[in-house]
Amino acid sequence: MSDDNNKVQGMGHDGQAGGNGRPGLGEDWARTTLEKLAFAALNEQRRSRRWTLVFRFLVITVILALFLSYEGSQMRTAGVGGRFTALVRMDGTIQEGGAASARPIDAALRHAFAARPAGVILDVDSPGGSPVQASDINAEIWRLRARYPHVPVYAVVQDLCASGCYYVVVAADRIYANPASLVGSIGVLMDGFGYTGLMRKIGVTRRLLVAGANKDFLDPFSPLTKAHKAFAEKMLAEIHEQFIQAVKRGRGARLRPHPGLFSGLIWTGYQARELGLIDGFGTVGQVARQLFNAPHIVDFSPKEDLVSRFAQHLGASMSQAFVEQWLSPMPRLQ
Repeated sequence: MSDDNNKVQGMGHDGQAGGNGRPGLGEDWARTTLEKLAFAALNEQRRSRRWTLVFRFLVITVILALFLSYEGSQMRTAGVGGRFTALVRMDGTIQEGGAASARPIDAALRHAFAARPAGVILDVDSPGGSPVQASDINAEIWRLRARYPHVPVYAVVQDLCASGCYYVVVAADRIYANPASLVGSIGVLMDGFGYTGLMRKIGVTRRLLVAGANKDFLDPFSPLTKAHKAFAEKMLAEIHEQFIQAVKRGRGARLRPHPGLFSGLIWTGYQARELGLIDGFGTVGQVARQLFNAPHIVDFSPKEDLVSRFAQHLGASMSQAFVEQWLSPMPRLQ
């Protein structure tokens, strides 16, 4: 009887432990739930704090990049006394979004001319590229020549100045190269691949629905029709004529008559000089010293920004090149 009384006295009204101080089921559940909620809130705060730090880091990086870019542009002319030669380099394929596109090259040329140098050297090494980008740079050089008539601009060719590159440099007052440089290629091309034979061989059928009779123009997975070929050739001929007129405007009477001059052939430096495509032989240093009488050279070439580097690491440039080369043919001065 005493044992039963002890058992009854040891339990409370809600079935939890009483006098011995040990927690019951209800208290365990409440404590566990509170701990989970606390840990969840703590983890959420940590995640929020982590993303806040990442965001702040990105903002600081962008601001720092802009600051360094600005400081770099200021340092190019800081402390320059007397005569100096401004240099702008244009390397690689001329294409939208690249280092040799119109936007950075035009900006670099504007900064170079505005610094009032003894002269500007456009140092080039490029196989050409986009006719739109090349035409844009050509027009900007002409505009700057008119705005700064006392600042001559000479182009100096390194290994190669072909097609779209030559479209650019004909706007310069003079063009110099090495006897072994390759110059010219005054022509336009549009290339791609046709996969219709391969598709038949492996049993693949192209299913293409269009609204517009010519919406499949130059589709690589469809047969090339005579009408589409004729239209493309007419378009290329028009761009070619624009190129020819730009060359004639820039070189004028210096050009020598030759049946292959505008045929797309490329010439050595010696041949280019004989044809009037260039004015002579010389290096960047020689032009600065002997022609501008300003051996001190200040580089105004566009510098690659952090965003461009990051995009390149992600393969953006590679994917864009793949699309342009294999899936979307475009006219090229190359």
